[in-house]
Amino acid sequence: MGLIRCGFMMPLRKGEDMSPAIERIKSVEFSYPLEDVGVDEAGFNLVYNPGSVTDRTLFALRIETDTGIAGEYVGGNSPAFAQINTFADYLIGKNALDRERHWSEIKRALRKYDRMGIGPVDIALWDLAGKHYDAPIHELLGTYRERLPAYASTYHADNNGGLDSSEAYADFAEECAEMGYPGFKIHGWGGGDRARNVDREVETIHAVGERVGEEMDLMCDPACELETFADALTVGKACDEQGFFWYEDPYRDGGISQHAYGRLAERLDTPLLQTEHVRGLEPYTDFLLSGATDFGRADPEYDGGITGAMKRARVAEGLGIDVEFHAPGPAQRHCIAATRNANYYEMALVHPDCENTPPPVYEGGYTDGLRDAIDDDGTVSVPDGPGLGVSYDWEYIEDHATGSVHTYE
Repeated sequence: MGLIRCGFMMPLRKGEDMSPAIERIKSVEFSYPLEDVGVDEAGFNLVYNPGSVTDRTLFALRIETDTGIAGEYVGGNSPAFAQINTFADYLIGKNALDRERHWSEIKRALRKYDRMGIGPVDIALWDLAGKHYDAPIHELLGTYRERLPAYASTYHADNNGGLDSSEAYADFAEECAEMGYPGFKIHGWGGGDRARNVDREVETIHAVGERVGEEMDLMCDPACELETFADALTVGKACDEQGFFWYEDPYRDGGISQHAYGRLAERLDTPLLQTEHVRGLEPYTDFLLSGATDFGRADPEYDGGITGAMKRARVAEGLGIDVEFHAPGPAQRHCIAATRNANYYEMALVHPDCENTPPPVYEGGYTDGLRDAIDDDGTVSVPDGPGLGVSYDWEYIEDHATGSVHTYE
């Protein structure tokens, strides 16, 4: 590495180092309201509920260096940030650009846990690297494309006048098709009576398929709500009948049983999409090799940051398998932009009567809004500024802080 002086490259003198060293890491927990959003009767799935307000909690992370460049990321959950507390001190004084080394060391340090804490830190380090090199992350990864086809990924069903029937889902799918979305994913029925939920799931699949199946790729994600293998098979057969694009995480194993999904795959024509809940590169690789899924799943927040998510994408590519990135966000956009073997960007969670769930912390026009983010062709852009290419509203974050602030230096 050298310095550019008077139009030519000057080599660095021995001992001279321009690499940014990490001086301080700060995390801030904050909350923001989701208007007209509540939870279903089981208490977990977000659903439309007029007049209700659900406060959602996220974290803002900032990694500062001795060169004045900082990497930032907003996202993550409490378990992830509890894990960050166990390794943040290791990073102080280290070269912020040594992401691969840090990824490997932290992976080992968190070997007793699910390693969710790696994601937010790794994403912030990639943001920092992009700012250091004055380039967007997708350029550092190797750009394949800069427009990403998006699918509309719904809230769960409710009993409150929103997505409360198969007809309502079909109406919303048609509305999304008119907006330009080329794909639509059903998050369906949960809680209550098992048999009734299976019936309603099947009815919804048929209603949506008959309404827009000729013009949209359709997906079904019960989010592990179905209680038995038989239920999963029944719903999967309905997907077969409507020619669904994929069938995702149907039942209560949690989406992690290679044996179960191998048996399910033998009995269905609809491709399975698994591994959202399979933590770690090696178990993910084993899952793909076993034939228990037709698509891989990756998420930079869940799977060890951009470093880990791109490892998943490359494993899948080597096996001739597509990888679909979970959830919306700038990190996901950069990953998909550098991945040939990915089909869609997930616009989630969306509903005809309430806003989707990403936090209102972006400045400069970035959005994951149902109606605002896509163009007429149903694609989203990839941020082209340095790093993640987004600016965070730290005034909003600090005004909505819960009081949980951690600083490591």
